[in-house]
Amino acid sequence: MKADAVRGHLDGLLLAVLEPGPLHGYAIIAAVQRRSGGALELRTGTIYPALNRLERLGLLSSSWQSSGERRRRCYELTDAGRATLAGERAAWVEFTEAIGSVLNPGPPPGLAT
Repeated sequence: MKADAVRGHLDGLLLAVLEPGPLHGYAIIAAVQRRSGGALELRTGTIYPALNRLERLGLLSSSWQSSGERRRRCYELTDAGRATLAGERAAWVEFTEAIGSVLNPGPPPGLAT
């Protein structure tokens, strides 16, 4: 899938994979890839700036967690992030319906039987 296909939807994707609970960066990348059936592969250079921006906007919070000797920053949704995700989902439904009606139009009015 083209990288341009994700443009404009990255925030919604990140918020959605964080909805079940906190994840660190590589786990976020893996979750997007798994949930998309392998169609979407995000790069670290793409998600970390987006995660930092979402945190500055108050949609995510983060904390350092240790896993063995490794420390990882884990991100989770805030209440504002959950509200934004709901808006992203509604906008997605509206968008896909509009595009679908253009790409796959039904019969013209008056011709349906």
